Amino acid sequence: MTANLAQCQILVRKAVAAGARALFLPEATDYIGSSPAETISLARSVHDSEFVLGLQKEAVQSNLHINVGIHEPSPDGRVKNTLIWINEKGIITQRYQKVHLFDVELKGGPVLKESASVEKGMEILPPFETPVGHVGLAICFDLRFPEISLALKRQNAQLITYPSAFTVPTGKAHWETLLRARAIETQSYVIAAAQAGPHNEKRRSYGHSMIVNPWGEIVAQLGDEYTEPQIAFADIDLDLLAKVRREIPLLRRTDIYPEV
Repeated sequence: MTANLAQCQILVRKAVAAGARALFLPEATDYIGSSPAETISLARSVHDSEFVLGLQKEAVQSNLHINVGIHEPSPDGRVKNTLIWINEKGIITQRYQKVHLFDVELKGGPVLKESASVEKGMEILPPFETPVGHVGLAICFDLRFPEISLALKRQNAQLITYPSAFTVPTGKAHWETLLRARAIETQSYVIAAAQAGPHNEKRRSYGHSMIVNPWGEIVAQLGDEYTEPQIAFADIDLDLLAKVRREIPLLRRTDIYPEV
């Protein structure tokens, strides 16, 4: 976690140098365990986590809002896969707990059962105001379920986040397609900060961090492996967002199907 904090501090410096108002970091930025037992053993309360405390300090010093995925202890002995928003005063103002857990067995690939170590979240967090617009929070596997993004859009989300640690096979198959689809169907910016490269002998992440605009265009993206932490930048054009929503109004037929 000390090394990961140092990586994030590099990204903070790059964000500040570019004049960013907010920094979006991946899912599980504090650590990725090599086993369920290790994942559980490493979890710390935000009050005791050197990683979180270090980012709170960075937020204050840099006058920067930081969105970051972390692990927190769960009362049932597992952990919570959470996404927190740290404001420019270093205060954690929002906390979303991942709703959909990644339990899969890929042919010729890894067997991953997130629920073995992670407690599922039980609510969608309402969008909240930030310096870059109204933000709605989701995490990684949530990307495959449009109901969350549609619910966030209905509550006037302008940006939807999908911090991730996608596997390589699923990333190659679906990552870009799903991100662009979520942006198009909600007419929102989609911000997907992604882990990249190997974590241990069992685990590698796809990378390809991406920012997609409300028209479905990729306005910034990264690759899959780096010699040092990389950051993608984009201007959030809320006038464009309003134009897209105005010119192609998505009037849902909630008289014949349920409202999400």
